[in-house]
Amino acid sequence: MSAEQTRAVLAPRCYRHPDRETWVSCTRCERPICPECLRPASVGFQCPDCVRQGNATVRRATAPYGGSIVARPGVVSLILGLINVVAFVITVATAPGGLTGNTGSKLFDELELVPLRVAADGEYWRLIGSAFLHIGLLHLAGNMLSLAIVGPALERVFGWWRFLAIYLVGALGGAVAVYLFGSPYGAVAGASGAIYGLFAATLIVVRKLGLDGRFMVLAVVLNFAVSFAPGISLLGHLGGFISGGLLTLAMVYAPKASRTPLQIMAIGALVAIMVSLVLIRTDMLLPLAH
Repeated sequence: MSAEQTRAVLAPRCYRHPDRETWVSCTRCERPICPECLRPASVGFQCPDCVRQGNATVRRATAPYGGSIVARPGVVSLILGLINVVAFVITVATAPGGLTGNTGSKLFDELELVPLRVAADGEYWRLIGSAFLHIGLLHLAGNMLSLAIVGPALERVFGWWRFLAIYLVGALGGAVAVYLFGSPYGAVAGASGAIYGLFAATLIVVRKLGLDGRFMVLAVVLNFAVSFAPGISLLGHLGGFISGGLLTLAMVYAPKASRTPLQIMAIGALVAIMVSLVLIRTDMLLPLAH
């Protein structure tokens, strides 16, 4: 037998391409693979089937309180920030007073929270819509800076939809507090309720993880101190802090075995309670509207 014939008999053939000779084998299944089939691995090469099986069995890293860890934490915070900024730009561009009088815009008039207008005309969208409006550039900058500081870290801890739920429940809680206990004729706007909900979430997570939270406590105390200044809605801040905190407690302390269903139930329960309180308050305000 010639050398060429011996080589033809002994040379392995790619298991996917039997007409191709190869001396390379998959490091997992040890089947021969040709250059077209080999896939680089941490050690040697693997065949496409083993790579596919490996990808299917690899578990994604989970966030501490459910869901997968966000690959790029901060995306939801960025989107929320952009919505707030775009809304502010629209109000500035369409208001007669421009930057110094953006509350005169049509969008501001349609979304700001005025309890009596909500009750009289059923404009309940104002309870959430007002959370995306800001009175002046300083108001916007303060809230967006706070969102940029605490938002990405909370996204990483909770995952995107849990983080978004805390933000929106905080926004709604702040508006509901104003609706229940504020002046029926007053006008309120701003993302502060949502931001204070995130403040509460941060304090709870820091405490749960056993981290040093003194700086965050000081920051929250200072922010609440500012809330007593004229023109700032203390009720909105308190409502957002309490509602965001309650939801965070439910998410953090839900048993792992049934975590996600209980977290969803907590969101639904909090929203249902707030909706019920709004409807009760509406009945109380209706006589003032006539």
